[in-house]
Amino acid sequence: MNHPAPALSIFTPAERRLIRRLRTPILVQRFLNRLPYNTEPKPGPETLRSLRQVLRHRTAHCLEAALAAACILEQHRFPPLVMSLKSADYLDHVIFVYRERGRWGSVARSRDPGLHGRKPLFRSARALAMSYFDPYIDFTGRLTGYAVFDLRRLGTYDWRLSRRNVWAVERALLRYRHKPLKGSRQRVRWYRARYRAYRAKYQKKPLFYRGREKWTEIPKEFL
Repeated sequence: MNHPAPALSIFTPAERRLIRRLRTPILVQRFLNRLPYNTEPKPGPETLRSLRQVLRHRTAHCLEAALAAACILEQHRFPPLVMSLKSADYLDHVIFVYRERGRWGSVARSRDPGLHGRKPLFRSARALAMSYFDPYIDFTGRLTGYAVFDLRRLGTYDWRLSRRNVWAVERALLRYRHKPLKGSRQRVRWYRARYRAYRAKYQKKPLFYRGREKWTEIPKEFL
């Protein structure tokens, strides 16, 4: 996978200015937090946009945000790694992941408050993935596996700046071997019951999870 990061010169002047400004994962997370979540509203088609198209449309769903973060931070010497989180209800999640001083952290965008970024405090990729386990439990969701995928495995495929949907990324993640991620049935039942009760009472998504001190900032819409 000796595919070096592309030269900064391939980006437009506006893209270069953004990349220079967003030099750390925390800054990229703040940028993504301000973008509306791409709900792919009907009757429009589903999308999987590169950084260039995310900036054009000013919206991103989870995989689009992960690709945007990977493209930006690759220019600051972070390997373009994403983590695929597999769910029992097939509503999977994808995040950008990185290591800093030997610890794992992430950058992410989601419709759920607990599925955004994590500070680089986790000893392993599995520990980072497990930090998403409880916040993932809702009416049907439950994490069952995770995988760290290096986007350089795609070779010359243009996931960074393509003007077309980059569906090859999704196909590669779906095919890639995931490691199992397990929590007890009792834990899942307890969090699911608590989630249902909270949604019924407050009509919004909860923020009652342990370990929130390890989360990065979340979008203001959830506060």
